[in-house]
Amino acid sequence: MQLFSKLPTIQFMKLKKKALIISGVLLVICLTAIVGRGLNLGIDFTGGTLIEVGYQSSADLNKVRSELGANGFGDAVVQHFGTVKDVLVRIAPREGISNVELSTQMLSILKNTSDDPVEMRRIEFVGPQIGDELVEKGGMAMLIALGCILIYVALRFEKRFALGSVAALVHDVIFTIGIFALFQLEFDLTVLAAVLAVIGYSLNDTIVVFDRVRENFRIMRKGTPEDVMNNSINQTLSRTLMTSLTTLLVLLALFVFGGELIHGFATALIIGVIVGTYSSIYIASSSALMLGVTKQDLMPPEKEGAEQETSLP
Repeated sequence: MQLFSKLPTIQFMKLKKKALIISGVLLVICLTAIVGRGLNLGIDFTGGTLIEVGYQSSADLNKVRSELGANGFGDAVVQHFGTVKDVLVRIAPREGISNVELSTQMLSILKNTSDDPVEMRRIEFVGPQIGDELVEKGGMAMLIALGCILIYVALRFEKRFALGSVAALVHDVIFTIGIFALFQLEFDLTVLAAVLAVIGYSLNDTIVVFDRVRENFRIMRKGTPEDVMNNSINQTLSRTLMTSLTTLLVLLALFVFGGELIHGFATALIIGVIVGTYSSIYIASSSALMLGVTKQDLMPPEKEGAEQETSLP
């Protein structure tokens, strides 16, 4: 299915300088938020208290959240565990309150605000050392992913394309994490998984564009590298928009109907898909052009003896 009846002729590269300036300003804001405000790390990273309780009948999670919020525990993560009668509550550590006191207060609130008897199943304390380990391994996972991508694109295309694609991925990751830092959205393991998924999505979109750029560099006799880039982006624009729109529809459904626990995951992916689509056009492609990629860089090497063969009668 084609989104456009005719091939568009949008001159994307005419706006590359303005786009790079805007991206640079936004990245500075995001980096300032990450360094200055920091991330609002969830219990997966900070450690904390975990309480599992059982109800006689189906538990209303929205009511449990509102009751905890009314009593000063608005940051508690509440979810079903196994059945609709079992509830898992997680809360980050607080200064001046021990884990035992914290769990006692929360259990008392749950019992006093429920019409049904509440049975305490288990209480666990997650130490901050586990959180530090998760932060270290999560950051290492992103660095390894970026390194592997750099090698893959350099081997498949050309080193300047590799640098452009990695620049786009770094742009997407910083922007996505920066939004979470700027608005102090909770950053947990599901969000980290979404950031890694954003890397894969953005790379796939960039590879599609670069694949068409390589083909057009070889078949288009006339035109500057900028003309080839514009033509390639226009040829893949229908596919890019259709993929992005259908993905966004699914993510919006997850955000609206997926529940409290999946909001962070869906939010990160929504930001990543939008920014990833933009970066494939302006960050990756513009970076390759600014690094001086030419037709000769992507032409297949001549075989030895080819010149003698063509000169034979």
